[in-house]
Amino acid sequence: MRKRSVFCASVVFPCVVALTSWVGVAQAQPQPLEVVASGLVNPRGLAFGPEGALYVAEAGSGGDMTPCLPAVDAAGPRCVGDTGAVTRIWPLAPGNQVRVATGLPSAAGKGGGGATGPSDISFRGRGGAFITVGLGTDPGAAERAVWELSGVKFGWLVRMPASGRWKATVDVAAHEAGNPDGDDLNSNPYGVLALPGRRIVADAGANALLEVAANGRIKTLAVFPRRAVAPGGPTFQAVPTSVAQGPDGAFYVGQLTGVPFPVGQACVYRVRAHGGTPVCVYNGFTNIIDLTFGPDGALYVLELDANGLPTDPPFGRLTRITLCGNPTRTVIPTPGLVLPGGVAIGPDGAIYMTNLSVSPVGGQVVRIRP
Repeated sequence: MRKRSVFCASVVFPCVVALTSWVGVAQAQPQPLEVVASGLVNPRGLAFGPEGALYVAEAGSGGDMTPCLPAVDAAGPRCVGDTGAVTRIWPLAPGNQVRVATGLPSAAGKGGGGATGPSDISFRGRGGAFITVGLGTDPGAAERAVWELSGVKFGWLVRMPASGRWKATVDVAAHEAGNPDGDDLNSNPYGVLALPGRRIVADAGANALLEVAANGRIKTLAVFPRRAVAPGGPTFQAVPTSVAQGPDGAFYVGQLTGVPFPVGQACVYRVRAHGGTPVCVYNGFTNIIDLTFGPDGALYVLELDANGLPTDPPFGRLTRITLCGNPTRTVIPTPGLVLPGGVAIGPDGAIYMTNLSVSPVGGQVVRIRP
């Protein structure tokens, strides 16, 4: 196994280049969803801690602190509170969930819809969790300044020790003042990957991949370009949502795509370990919300809605991509997977996902055993 892993790492980039245009997609057998946690509030990213427990970032349901952000959808203005949280599941079975961190920033519309708050979580050693808290607007907005006077920090990277007593440590959104992508001023720190000495953040608003050093310094690793829906037609923003490190050491970044959310035009991008021009290495996706590598080196890509946004009913999709040997792309049918928000591979080899990730009352963590 070790020899094969080394071999795959050495040839993964040639394999990836060959897969940028798909001939066909295989279909696996449908996999039943097992619910291992329920009643979560807008659950998003999830990750396993070093002790084997599963941790879930909950974006919360907002609150009654003003000023509120202007309405962007049917949920209305997003008002602020401290309802964001992190839930731990251990053992990995129903009835074993507990909120280990509470009081995190949350902004949401009426009834908890359209929530922004804790978006993703990643571990670096025991008791070393890092959490992104989203924003989704100009970091220079007057509303944000008012919230911060009250200690409510959107657009920050949070560190959570084993005690759960979290602390906002780095203002990631402030980096957008330099406007890396040259587009509108907007920051929404979303995906996070904790590595030795640095944290890698996918900023969905800034269309950039950022490196946050241990001392808090931030630099831009890559900027993701606008692309045209059709030659000469309207363009859409990249909206990078997720980041994982591949067996080749490079970063793989999932793209949600911006308005008009064109079907089949989202990519998985590859960015060199120390930054550079992103390369679209896997195409044909629609709304990627998370991705991760399995212990076998395969890449698992999770889509919020494979039919585009918005659609009714929404259709979450999980795809497995092998990188070596005979590269294949296989869709894993998961009936009941609706607007998922995160994916992680467990120590038991099962695949865990947040389900109903935009539900303020009925969010879940589900498991499949492919």
